[in-house]
Amino acid sequence: MADTTTTTFTLVKPEVGASESSWGAKINTNLDSIDNLLDGTTLVKPNLTVGQWKISGTAVTSTAAELNALDGITSTVAELNILDGVTATAAEINYVDGVTSNVQTQLNTKAPLASPTFTGNPIVPTQASGNNTTRIASTAFVEADVTAHAALRASQTVYGHAKIYTSGGNLYIVTT
Repeated sequence: MADTTTTTFTLVKPEVGASESSWGAKINTNLDSIDNLLDGTTLVKPNLTVGQWKISGTAVTSTAAELNALDGITSTVAELNILDGVTATAAEINYVDGVTSNVQTQLNTKAPLASPTFTGNPIVPTQASGNNTTRIASTAFVEADVTAHAALRASQTVYGHAKIYTSGGNLYIVTT
């Protein structure tokens, strides 16, 4: 009977009763092949059943499609553990690629939409002249409005005085 090989990694199974001088070389070749498989020199393509293999003691239950979505993403196990139970595309995961701090902490430092407190020098758009809505008025808007009204008052001619008063529920306007 001749030597045979294993079906997966083609390791030589020496023939029983064959020459004693060839057994050592065959076993050494097999051990070198196994060493290369274990240290990553030779690519291993295992046919593993979902849920039967583990990473750091945790059973992997992802489908091939889910694992392929992570292809090319370099993350630590701790970074990936925050995604436990989260369904995300590679593009969505890449949004946080390089984030080195807690995103929620960063969001908490932002001003709320209702009654925000501003610091520094906030900038608002200057509204159109004559706008009397509830929009924010910048100092440029107020300055332009005051200047326009001052010019309007300066161009008016005053012909007399008006006295306005009420008495007994009646409104009286007296001009001179």
